[in-house]
Amino acid sequence: MRPLDVEHPFAAFGLPGRPGTHAFWAAARTPASVPADGGWRTLFLWRGSEAVLDFESWSPPVPLRRWEDTDCWYAEVAVPARLRVTYRFLVEGEAHADPFNPVGAGADRSVVATPDAPPQPHWPALGADAVLPLPRTRIRWSSDRLGGRRTVRVHPVGGGGPVVLLLDGDDWLYLHPAMTAFDAAVVAGDLPPVTLVFLPAKDREAEFACRPELWEAVRDELLPLVGESGAPADLERLVVAGQSLGGLSALYAALEFPELVSRVACQSGSFWWAPGAVDLPDPLGGPVGGAIAERLRRGADLSRLRCAFDVGEHERSMLPHCELVEALTERSGATVRVSRSASGHDRAGWRHALLRDVGWALG
Repeated sequence: MRPLDVEHPFAAFGLPGRPGTHAFWAAARTPASVPADGGWRTLFLWRGSEAVLDFESWSPPVPLRRWEDTDCWYAEVAVPARLRVTYRFLVEGEAHADPFNPVGAGADRSVVATPDAPPQPHWPALGADAVLPLPRTRIRWSSDRLGGRRTVRVHPVGGGGPVVLLLDGDDWLYLHPAMTAFDAAVVAGDLPPVTLVFLPAKDREAEFACRPELWEAVRDELLPLVGESGAPADLERLVVAGQSLGGLSALYAALEFPELVSRVACQSGSFWWAPGAVDLPDPLGGPVGGAIAERLRRGADLSRLRCAFDVGEHERSMLPHCELVEALTERSGATVRVSRSASGHDRAGWRHALLRDVGWALG
């Protein structure tokens, strides 16, 4: 972090007036970026008391500095080219969205993109106070195999079609407006009609590990309930979309339940995972490709599988794991698509890949 000019600290970012004055706050629109060293220098502002800038899986927290004796707190952060990232302000341990940024992610987070980050068509810019629409069809699922109850939402897009099972469904309902984005993509002709099934996780580490219980429950319990829900849905064609541990689980399902899962959209799959890895000081420091690479090396016929892989180009420690699994999956006969998003390990960066890769998986 480099110090701002003392006399006009924020002029380089286009903010007029003296920091802390009414005129300054009335004109404040941040984050704001200027080119620097092949990347960007980005200004974040907070009005009030001491705060910490907290990024999602990209950078360590950054303490904000106070401008003189005003209520203006700021951080000037060196940001690489092509980055979209979720962040929040922590004030006495409580999380807050950025009041000067119109792009939110739930009630207490915001999203910033560098000026050179690719656009994300169909995803609306919604503030932190926006109330996202919810699908009308609601399934109360009491699972014998998984235990407990959960609410699964179902939304037919464009009249409904193949089922798109969104793992971590509550994130796509309450943090990122997937329902609205899929609706817009279908209206624009960028996606065929589909039926979204938002599957929430109760225990991600247990359910998304390489174990059969989740997929037995999806096959034998959930999909029949979707069929009985009254929502139009083509149960014979299923796309599983998962991120991080969800991406790991999606590819595991394609390997072990090929009659169920033959289309996958996987963003930043946790292919470092192996039994016990989460308890290690460096979970990503184990064998490259983890349990999935080991399983693929034992042999698998994936000739029926269409699998789209995407990973954030700033996820340096993830890339070797993902690259190996991508290669082994293709070697096993799958039709594979590989791409990289302008992000770290962050749902804000996966949004465009989700729409694009679901469409590709449907062929």
